[in-house]
Amino acid sequence: MLTSMVLYIALGAFAGVLAGLLGIGGGLIIVPMLTFLFTGQGLPEAHIVHMALGTSLTSIIFTSISSLRAHNKRGAVIWPVVLRITPGILAGTLFGTWIAAQLSTRFLKIFFAVFLYYVGTQMLIGIKPKPTRDIPKTMGITGAGGVIGIFSSLVGIGGGTLSVPFLTWCNTEMRKAIGTSAAIGLPIALAGALGYIINGLGVEGLPGGTLGYVHLTALFGIVIASVTTAPLGARLAHSLPVPRLKKFFAFLLYFLATRMLWSLM
Repeated sequence: MLTSMVLYIALGAFAGVLAGLLGIGGGLIIVPMLTFLFTGQGLPEAHIVHMALGTSLTSIIFTSISSLRAHNKRGAVIWPVVLRITPGILAGTLFGTWIAAQLSTRFLKIFFAVFLYYVGTQMLIGIKPKPTRDIPKTMGITGAGGVIGIFSSLVGIGGGTLSVPFLTWCNTEMRKAIGTSAAIGLPIALAGALGYIINGLGVEGLPGGTLGYVHLTALFGIVIASVTTAPLGARLAHSLPVPRLKKFFAFLLYFLATRMLWSLM
């Protein structure tokens, strides 16, 4: 128990520093690492990825509040966009958690690994969408929110990897795209946590200490560490070579994706 808690705290600290340093969601690290930790602890194979996703999204509730407040103080959150996209985000995220509950651990591992390869490549070669249009009307932004919500819930992230490119494509200044994305992360995390709790209630074979698909001990360790270390990462961003570190992180994502696929063989 003590060893597991130390590992959860170490994971949260690492994810928090990376989130503050590189501006990436902790879920990209938390989900694969929790999957490996849960496997090593002998937890039921059929539920390990579902628990990793649910725990990751629940932890993002706490980190997104901190990030949202910081960006809002700098006037970087476009609140009308947040309010308009939130209904689609909520619906898509809840639907995505239901989809995930129907999928096997094997499929979720493959899906997540492919997503990690995509994000790693995006970071490595600096793919950025060109701003070619404005923020869409109600139907368009609701649909975009739904898609972002579904994919975010299937990979256990706060959506920044998807919402920042979308907002940039819609002619939003990068600073405000990042700040607005941080605000969008809160409804994703809230709906994701609720969805994974509801869809996990009554499921047979889940270990003790879980609420639905949320592993409470892992959640506690990750949250207390990541909330503490995220500001440290933000400060380090001003003194470390962030572009070079992003390339290193891209290779780390490649490694995690490959390791996850290798576990299926």
